[in-house]
Amino acid sequence: MDRREFAFFGAGALAVAFGAGVAGASAELISPAARALWLRALVVDGNIGPPAAAGQLPMSRETLALVANSGLTALKTSIGGFNAPFEDTLAEIALYQRLIEAYPENFLQVRGVGDIAAAKRDGKLGVIFGFESASCLEDKVDRIELFRGLGVRVMQLSYNLTSPFGAGVMAPPEATLTDLGRQAIAKMNAVGVALDLSHANAATTLAAMAASRKPVIMSHGGCVAIHPHPRNKTDDQLRALAQKGGVFGVYDLPYLTPSPRQPNLDDYMAHMTHALTVMGEDHVGIGSDTSFESMDNSPQAQAAFADEERQRHAAGVAAPEEDRMTYVEGLNRPDRALVIADALLKRGYSAQAAEKVLGGNWVRVFGEIW
Repeated sequence: MDRREFAFFGAGALAVAFGAGVAGASAELISPAARALWLRALVVDGNIGPPAAAGQLPMSRETLALVANSGLTALKTSIGGFNAPFEDTLAEIALYQRLIEAYPENFLQVRGVGDIAAAKRDGKLGVIFGFESASCLEDKVDRIELFRGLGVRVMQLSYNLTSPFGAGVMAPPEATLTDLGRQAIAKMNAVGVALDLSHANAATTLAAMAASRKPVIMSHGGCVAIHPHPRNKTDDQLRALAQKGGVFGVYDLPYLTPSPRQPNLDDYMAHMTHALTVMGEDHVGIGSDTSFESMDNSPQAQAAFADEERQRHAAGVAAPEEDRMTYVEGLNRPDRALVIADALLKRGYSAQAAEKVLGGNWVRVFGEIW
């Protein structure tokens, strides 16, 4: 189970309701141009969990309003956490499908890039299934096609450690893509699954990019040049990703800043503007990697979060500086993309560039891969 799933399966203390107060608290600070852009754009988050209450059917009117008011057109959510086995992953996919079936007016499973535009047109939230871990595949490449048949459209080769396919950022630096990993990439290319290298170490990243015939993505990360951290990416990796035609999503994790300081909007934008400088406006997006809702800072919520972090440290998958709650001050709200749009425009980026970052780049790359 990962942090987003922890919220999804009932850690209600981590989330607060999204009402007019949250959406409107800083409304006067958002420019009309940014709001108009946000309303018309295809807004796609490359990695974020669904509303916490979505794991409990029936959903309340407040939760459905939260989804509608978020402004999101589609999100890619990670299924299976960092180590879920085959059967548990199937059960979680079934849970998502029950949710979408129960609320067809509100949710749409994204199986093709056209579904993202359809979600926008019909006022629904598109849900893209993805894997952060390869545990559910075990060592069986054919399961890639099986899971694609169930709607999984994004997969990683490993989480932070090693897998039969490749190595994550906490693995030894010499660990790299395996022969089985090359077979997995060939299968992903053949059937139309996006290869996500967010958690891959440098050696696996380089080898995987060389092995893939299609663009690859990094759905959520930060920039080493702004803050050195194993989960952040070097300029060389970002350039290689852009040259491959891929997209890099900037996350809301505390790894944007040195511990113990909680990152704020300026920190987030430092990473985003650096990525835009290095990669160009066609290759950067949003990949929040946090909870859909605003994160609660109450003592109860912090205790629940600390419990989950103890589990991650015990499993050996926690990264350095994983000691703060997963949010950015100023973006701790469901309509965070609106704030990002405003920040881009105020920093001199064109409306066209901002619209690409909000979701256009994800739509383009998924169209090329799927």
